[in-house]
Amino acid sequence: MPGVDGRVAIVTGAGRGLGRSHALRLAAGGASVVVNDLGASRDGGGADATAAQNVVAEIRAAGGVAVPDDHDIAFEAGAQAVVNSALEAFGRLDIVVNNAGILRDATFHKMTVEQWEAVRQVHLDGTALVTRSAWPHLREQRYGRVVVTSSGAGLFGNFGQANYAAAKLGVVGLMNTLALEGARYEIRVNAVAPVALTRMTAGLLDEAIDLDPAWVSAAVGWLCAEECDLTAEIVRVHGHHFSRVRIVESRGVDFPSPPSDDELAARWADIADLTGAKEGQAAVAVPRHAPNGIRSACP
Repeated sequence: MPGVDGRVAIVTGAGRGLGRSHALRLAAGGASVVVNDLGASRDGGGADATAAQNVVAEIRAAGGVAVPDDHDIAFEAGAQAVVNSALEAFGRLDIVVNNAGILRDATFHKMTVEQWEAVRQVHLDGTALVTRSAWPHLREQRYGRVVVTSSGAGLFGNFGQANYAAAKLGVVGLMNTLALEGARYEIRVNAVAPVALTRMTAGLLDEAIDLDPAWVSAAVGWLCAEECDLTAEIVRVHGHHFSRVRIVESRGVDFPSPPSDDELAARWADIADLTGAKEGQAAVAVPRHAPNGIRSACP
């Protein structure tokens, strides 16, 4: 079973927590891994190159292959440099796991523009920029696996995390579009929505529950495998519990003319009834190359 054996992977934010676990999982499966981590604090401050170096040493001690990278993926030059690290060390790139993240929590009315931008730049911009830098190589070789990291906060909201939640739902929109655009090139793009005990979640989760990052890395490893043909899926992993998240649309109601407020209110229960709901889709044509009935406006 090929899995990820012989493939080259980038894992961002791999110096600790979930990223470290993902890198170890991929390396154990035979992938050569670029362990990217700026070594910043939980809020994105500072830098420490030893974070990535320590994980590389751990992978090599176990017989795996890895190189460290401490570029800042929140900006275009750093994102391109991470991809260059893979190409220079291994001559190719097959897998991108976008995991890097920071937190700057505040209620929305107290949140500063700087707090908003800092979180968006790492989570959303960083995911887009690293993937964008990798994309031409994946297209040219007609193969790739991309994983983005969403969150329950992005999917369902969370008090005090407007910046984080917006970015984490933003990567889902990015995933949906890249799954369409990558389909004809055998590039599969999926998301994980993890609940795990890491430095990022310290003091926020029940430590009596088994929330080892390895549970999440099992999903990441599978989504990166050659045999996994899924695309545009969101896999939520909460400890030992794995589930699928989809955005669905109700059957809805037709009106003969633009309805009044009273008419909408009167029919809201019917509009909102999710009995027979279907997966939401853009109202455009299905191209021949789109897998799994995914819709796209692009020929």
